[in-house]
This record gives sequence, C-alpha cells and structure tokens, in this order.
Amino acid sequence: MADNGTGATITLTIDGVEVTVPRGTRVIEAAERVGVVVPRYCYHPGIPTRPAQCRMCLVEVEGRPKLEPSCTLQATDDMVVHTASDTAQEARQAVIEFLLVNHPLDCPICDAAGQCMLQDYAYVTNQLESRVDEPKRVMGRDRVADDILYFADRCVICTRCVRFMRDVAEDDALIVAQRGDKAYIDTFPGRELDNPFRGNIVDVCPVGALVHEDFVFKARAWDMDATASVCPGCPTGCNVTIDTKENQIVRVKPRHNAEVNSWWMCDYGRRHLVMTNRGVRAEMPLIRDGDALRPADWATAISWLAERIEAIGSPGGRAIVSPTASNENLFYLGRLLARLGVEDSEFRVRQGETAALPTVPKLKLRADRAANVAGAGIFGARRTEGIPDGAGSGALVVLDDELEGAGEDFGASAELFLYLGTRLPAAARNADAVLPTATFAEMDGTFTNYEGRVQRFHQALTPPGSARPGWMILSRVLARLGEGTAVSDIAAAFERMAADTPAFGGLTWDGLGLKGAPAAGPAAAAAAEAGA
Repeated sequence: MADNGTGATITLTIDGVEVTVPRGTRVIEAAERVGVVVPRYCYHPGIPTRPAQCRMCLVEVEGRPKLEPSCTLQATDDMVVHTASDTAQEARQAVIEFLLVNHPLDCPICDAAGQCMLQDYAYVTNQLESRVDEPKRVMGRDRVADDILYFADRCVICTRCVRFMRDVAEDDALIVAQRGDKAYIDTFPGRELDNPFRGNIVDVCPVGALVHEDFVFKARAWDMDATASVCPGCPTGCNVTIDTKENQIVRVKPRHNAEVNSWWMCDYGRRHLVMTNRGVRAEMPLIRDGDALRPADWATAISWLAERIEAIGSPGGRAIVSPTASNENLFYLGRLLARLGVEDSEFRVRQGETAALPTVPKLKLRADRAANVAGAGIFGARRTEGIPDGAGSGALVVLDDELEGAGEDFGASAELFLYLGTRLPAAARNADAVLPTATFAEMDGTFTNYEGRVQRFHQALTPPGSARPGWMILSRVLARLGEGTAVSDIAAAFERMAADTPAFGGLTWDGLGLKGAPAAGPAAAAAAEAGA
C-alpha cells in the first residue's frame, strides 16, 4: 500500500510484480529487486551521475506519454512500469541499430567477446542485419594511457570512463571530443591519464573499447576460469576476481564489497597480482644431508623434521614471518613455535607510496605492501625494520620472508634452521629443511585487513611441483609430533584456528562468505592499529 509520501519507502509495480523500495530509488535499481535487469550502457551503480546518455534503459510508465530512462527516473508510489513492452523493445532495437551502423563487428578478435553488453543486446533484439549500404566509418585505435588502449570504432560513448575519472577519481583527465557520430574519448589537451586508479575505466567499459594492453589477444571469456579472491598488495584487502588460463593469471578485476573497496581497485594491486606466480619457485622438500640439501618426498621430509624437533626439544630461538602469509599459515606456525619454545617472532614490511580514491574513503593503496600485517600482529609477531643476523643457538624458523640483506652465514649456527617459502633465497641454503609452500593464489585461506576484517580467498592456480599450503604442511608436522591432527581442507583449518584464537572467536569459514566479517572485540582494534 502507498504511504502518500510520508514514509521512508514507496511501493510500485514492475512488470506485474509489486516491490517496496527506499524512497529515492531509481526505477532501474528497483527493477533489480524483482529480478529484472533493464538493458543499460551508461548506468553503473558505482558512478554517481546518471546522464541517460545511451537511451537503452527506456521503460514505459502507465499514465505518461513518452518512454523514460529508468536510470534517472525516481520510483514513486503506485507507479506501474513495463520494462519489456512492445514500445520499449522497439526503442531499444532502434538504439542497437544506430550503434551498429559504424561498429566494426569484430567480435571474433575483440577481447570483450563473450562479455560484451553490445554483443548480448544485439543478439537479444535480433539485430543481425543492417539496413545501411554505405561503408562504415573507420576511426582506429589510440593509447589513452601507457597501458590502456582505446578502440574508437567499438565505443558507444556511454561516458562511463569519463564519469569515473571525473566523479569517482576526481580527475578530469578524460573528455568526450567532437560531437555526434564523430565523438570519441580522449585525454584533455595537455593532460596525461596517470591516475593510480585509471585501470578501473577498463572494468566499467561495457564493450571492448578500452583494453589493458597486456591483455590484448591473451584470452577469451570462455577460455578463463574466474576465482573470488583478495588483493595481496596492501592491507586494504580489496575484493577481486582472478581470471586464469592454462594455470596463469591473465586478468584481475575488482569485485564489489561495499565495506572494503566498493567497485574499484588500484593499478598497483592489479599489476602485483598478475606477477604473483612468476619467477623461479621452490617445488620440492629439501632436507640436509651433510653439507648439502637433498630432495625428499613429503613423508620423508616430515618424518626427518619431526625427529630433529624431538631430538632438540624446546631450545627457544627466533622466527621471521611474512605479513603476506595467511592467517591459517601463521596460526599453525605459531603452534610449531610453541612446541620449539620460540617466543620471539618478527616481521618486515616493504614500503611504498600511498594513493587514495577521494570518493571511497576506505579504498587506499597503503604504505605497507602486504595484505596480512594485522594478522601477523594478531599472532604475536612484532614489526622490525632490518633482518637479524641469524646468529645464536636455538631454533630459527622463517615463513616466506625472502631474507633480503641476510649474510652468507645466516642461520648457520642455529640448532635447527627451518625455512618455509614459495621461493628459495640464497640465505635459505643454510637451512636444515626447506618446505615449499603455495602462494595465496594457489590455496584457500584468509587475510585480516587494516581494520580487522577477516576475508576469504580461494585457490585459482595449481601449485608447482610438490608445493602445498603452509597450514597443510605444518599440521602434518605437528601431527607427527603428537600435537593434534593433520588437516586437508581449509574449513577444518579455519575452525581449529578460530577455536584457539580469541580474535577469530565465533567466526566460521562458511559464515565469512565472499564479503568477510570483522574480527572480535579488542583483537579487531589491535589489528586496525597494526594495519593503519
């Protein structure tokens, strides 16, 4: 029932379905509440301006003489909307026909093929032939940034890219040049598109007009597998989707999370993710045999390590951990350190320049270049600037630190030097055992971001060789020592961690979902302070 304008909600009917929405909701958004996706190009939920530029979202409203753009039309009480009436569909088909007059129809070679809104709507409207006999106008290709190409022939002038830069990034670097059928996107005269969030203009492009140069001709939508993940570039923890092909990361796109990054991500995180799994990797367990390290299978390596630990007891010592390690890796390492009597745990964080997206306060490229600084703090590690010399007796355990700056004799005098990592730095060659671990992209796990939000990431790639998740390896070492049971799935690992760690009390793997959940009480505050 209508509230006659006095309440906070209004009720309308869309395609025969009654829906109640907050006052001020646009019709295009109200339609989604009843499962109706009105075709659109210029509308994007993360861009505040609604220019009704493309005219694709026209709908029929009973009692009104003309079709109206649903992206700008506010829903009102007792409004009756028809999104798929004959009149609306005819108008939509006319728009598609105009857009295809000069479009190159290069779907077979376009990088957006399979994910192109123009392609989809042309198919839905059955726009398979053109009534125009004249040759198509050719506009060609340009470079709007050092890593972004612009195919003017494909552009539908939806202005999403221009409005993202102007209204979200607050940077007027892009403009629409010329008018009518001669219009195209360009940089403002004398300006360069060098904003640290510029890559988002490719994500919002509804067609194949804007493309990252390193993605051109790399893959098609049907070639790639998409995985929900979290950006490891800084403590913000932007939600992302990783697209992979043939066990390589080929593209990264932001995934919406209103509590973290909205619809966007920075370019540093995008590049960092693509490079994550490149380079020489540690692939086989190595155990010391005299003056050399020799390869071993997992059963042999774990038994050998357990016997060494049983022999030395709890000698104390130190640990160097990485703030790029997952919460689960840090938790199981902490249990091994307790078995060894190691109380001194430290981590280093590489620093970099910061950058902020003005209209999204939480979305910042933070100075710490690691995702789990807060998690490392929760598990008792303290931040340090330099690397210790590794001298002294007792145990020395390193988790995925690259040991940059370590001397040639690093760890040589330790009773036990254990290195777990994705690569094998020179200093790790003094280790008694090297256990190859999977990167975050090769396993399931969680990070804790700068404000204490615990977020899941999922396996997108297959680990090389015998590399395995750190939590899986360490749980087996502990089981061999009589400290609990081995775990093989992330849900069990997370639940064991949550049961033993106050900061994660009450959280469950399934309960985190794809948006994450805040850590508990004082622990969350400590995490926020550590990751700020």
